[in-house]
Formats: sequence, C-alpha cells, structure tokens
Amino acid sequence: MRLWGDVGAGLLPGAKVLAALAGFVALLVAVIALPAAAHEVRPALIQITESAPGDYEVVWKQPVVGDMAIHLVPHLSSGAIDKQPTAETSAPGFLIRSWRVRGGAPLDGQTVTIEGLHLTVTDVLMRVTTADGKTISDVIRPAEPTRKLALSGPKGLGVPAYLKLGVEHILTGVDHLMFVLGLLLLVGPNWRLLKAITAFTVAHSITLGLAALGIVNVTPAIVEALVALSIVFVACELARPADKPPTLAHRHPWVVAFSFGLLHGLAFAGALREVGLPKGAEVEALFLFNVGVEIGQLMFIAVALAVMAGLRRLAARAPDGMVALARATPTYVIGGFAAFWLIERVLAV
Repeated sequence: MRLWGDVGAGLLPGAKVLAALAGFVALLVAVIALPAAAHEVRPALIQITESAPGDYEVVWKQPVVGDMAIHLVPHLSSGAIDKQPTAETSAPGFLIRSWRVRGGAPLDGQTVTIEGLHLTVTDVLMRVTTADGKTISDVIRPAEPTRKLALSGPKGLGVPAYLKLGVEHILTGVDHLMFVLGLLLLVGPNWRLLKAITAFTVAHSITLGLAALGIVNVTPAIVEALVALSIVFVACELARPADKPPTLAHRHPWVVAFSFGLLHGLAFAGALREVGLPKGAEVEALFLFNVGVEIGQLMFIAVALAVMAGLRRLAARAPDGMVALARATPTYVIGGFAAFWLIERVLAV
C-alpha cells in the first residue's frame, strides 16, 4: 500500500514511524468528523436595512439540508420580528424569511438574539445598513448568541469578522481537511507536498473569487457531491498497491491538487456568496475570507506535521500488528467518510 510517496528514499526514516503516524492523524480527524458531520456548519445571515428611523426590513437566511433545518430563530429586543414573516421563500440550501417594520422602535441600541444558536456550530453573519448609508458587519457566534446594535459605531466592514469566518470555515469543514490530509499522506512530508498544497491554494483561490463575486454560478449541491468524490479519489490512490505502476496522482500530485482545488474553491464560495458580500466592500471581504481559509489550512497542516514528528519515537517501538493496522487506517477512515458524504450529497441533488 503506497501511503507516503517518496518517503522510502529516506526523507523520514522508519516505515513503522510513518505508518503509525498516518494512522493517528487519520483517527484524530475522524474523531473531529463525527460531531461535525452531524451539525450544520454553513453560516446563516441576518440583514437589516433601515430606510428611515423606525422603518426597516429584516432578512433572515438560514442553511437547510433538504427539508431539514436546525432550530434557529432571530429576535430583536423590541419584538418587531416576533411575528409571522412578511415573506418566506427558499433558495438551494437555504430558507429565506423577511419582515417589514414600519413605525417601530429605533434600531440603535436594540439587541439581536439568535434563539438556538448556542446549541450549534453555526455562525451568523450580521449586516446592518442604516438610513444614511452606513454599513456595519459582524459575526454572531454560538458562544455569544446576542449582539447589541451600536449604529453610531465605525462605518464599513468589520475587518476581523470575515478573516475569522474564513479560518473557522476551513477548520470546521472536515471534508476539506480530509482532502488536505489525503494529499499529505499521498505525497509525504517533502518538497512535493509544498508544490501540491501551493497548487491547491492557487486553484481554490481562483474559483472562490469567481463564484463569490457572481462571475461563475454553480449548483451548490452538485459541487458538494463532487468535493466528496475528490476525497474518494484520493482514498483510492492511497489504497493503490505499491507494486502497481504509478498513476498521475503519484507522479504529479500538484496536477490533481490543482484540479480538485478548483472544486473546493467553489464549495468555499458557497459559505460566503450564499449569505452575500457587504455592498461596497466585496473585494475586501473576499480577500479577508480567503486569507482566513489559508491561515486555517496552514494551521491544520502544521498540527498534522507536528503530531507526525512527535510520534516518530513512539512508533519505532510499536508491534508489527499495530503498524499494519495503522498503515491501513488512514485510507479506510478517509474513504469511508468520503463515500458516506458522496452518497448523502448525491441523494440531496
């Protein structure tokens, strides 16, 4: 079973070390994947547009899977939206509700609360546009599901919000992390890994920008299914016997990383474009989100490599049976989750 590409040439000594290492990292990701797979991680959106003091429209955009949606309910402290919405529509993967408020309490000083958010891993993007054209952006998180509206605050995009959103999106996107881990196991910790990760980064940055800005439009459900298929592909390459002729993925992994990176970029864009970019600050928000994705990705790679280095001595003393188990574990963990996601997402399409 070919798991580590060129490692046999001496880049990291000890087949036992590398095998046990790969098994531990894959199991670690599997543990993370179990709870993450059961929850919605795409962000929701609450957008409040004021036309005059006391007159405003509230739009709530919540992610759904088929007919299922987690329990999230937006509230304003004035109670202005604690009633049936003025309109309710749906878009692919989202439920959209809106309320029109006339002669209500002023927005400034009110508190926005998202009921049920503390029980999820979902973030809520909040965007408020005042009657004088001021735009305030923020992120409401499960740990603090309330936010006070301070409309006299600074104008424009809240810079940390989209950066943090990008970091959290990649670190909670277990399918994307599985693909990156698969590349790491397929290529090995050598210069070819740097080349493959760079190709993956360039590719998903291109499609993330094109899709988030509306230049390219794709069906999110199809993209998510293809992302799962890309992970299945990597798992199959990991399972390929070492005595078989090397495939393109083994000879030139950067080509595969670039090709599938285009798909993953479209999936990244789904978390950003579906909730909308702040008007007048689209480029800034997109740039910050993309930087956040890269930071999160590098954090994951750094942790994986650090764990690998830390387990080298322990793995050298492992029994042969454990080494064999560790050698097979990454392939089946990654492939098993990917196959499940593929079936689930194809059915969703």
